[in-house]
Order: sequence, then structure tokens, then C-alpha cells
Amino acid sequence: MFDPTAFDNMKVVIEGALYDMDISGEIIIIDRNDIMNMAKLSRRFDICFTLPNSERIPVSAKIEMEAHLINLAAELLTVPQTENEGGCQVRLQFFIEHAENKENYPTIQKIFMDIWGETRKINQSVQYHPLSNEKKIKNSITVEFDRLISEEQLDDLVEMTDFMITTLKQLQSCKSIIN
Repeated sequence: MFDPTAFDNMKVVIEGALYDMDISGEIIIIDRNDIMNMAKLSRRFDICFTLPNSERIPVSAKIEMEAHLINLAAELLTVPQTENEGGCQVRLQFFIEHAENKENYPTIQKIFMDIWGETRKINQSVQYHPLSNEKKIKNSITVEFDRLISEEQLDDLVEMTDFMITTLKQLQSCKSIIN
């Protein structure tokens, strides 16, 4: 038996919170990955979910946690060089399909700034098929945090899921994106 790392503990907490919401019908989990890179001694966990009845406006969200060797070493070794490296990186991604309309991007950016705040790094990345007659695009919006997340922020991590659901609901109900 081994002592679980901070990454393991945070993964179990976030996974449990999301599966509880899935069981209650608040969300639908559509994908999950738990990857260990043996060459770099890193771990990555992500879980993707959507809202019930999201067929009309396809929106989904993914929370990704990643810990590298330095993060594990900071936990296991008590050396001054790694004292601020314990924890993991957290990144959120949101996916929405909508009509190609340049006015949608500032609208989406405002939704994210209102929910996640001005200090978050928010990027939009668009993918489309250039030869298709259908003018739909796939927009991937990423929310990044400028710091490592540690076990001290477990409550914040669970609370973050509520903000993710709010974001999905806002995207789904935005009239200008729908049209």
C-alpha cells in the first residue's frame, strides 16, 4: 500500500463531486482519462461533462489536472529547491459549436470574464472545415490559473465545478450564439 499524493487526493475529490452531480442528473459525464507518463514521471487526469438536454446547443466542459516529477518530488522530499512546487496544474476547457460569426467571440469572452474574473487567462481557439458548406465552427475556450493548486484548495476545486456548470448554462442560453 502507498501513501496517496496530493494529486491522487485532489483527483478523487473532484471525480467524486462530478460523479455525484452525474448521479443526481445535474450533468452527464461523457469522457474520463487517467494517464501516467512513465517516461517523464508525470500524471494527467481529465474528466469531461455536459448538461442534460444539450443537443440543441452542443456545449461541454473538461477539467484537467496535471502533476510533473517536480511536483511529486516536492511532496516526497523536503529540500529547499522544491518547497513551492507541491500540487498540480489545473486547466479548464469549454467546447461549443456555433455559427461562424465574429460577434460571438467578444460575447463569449464577456461571459467568461464575468464568471471567472479579469485575472484569469482565457483563450479561444477555433476549428472549422474550410471546404464545408455548413458554416459551423468548434470553439474551444481555455481557462488557466497562474499557480499550482494544492490540497489546501480542495474546497475551491469542488466549488469550481459550480462555476463550470454556470458557464455551460450561460453559453447554452446566450441568444446571440444560438442564432
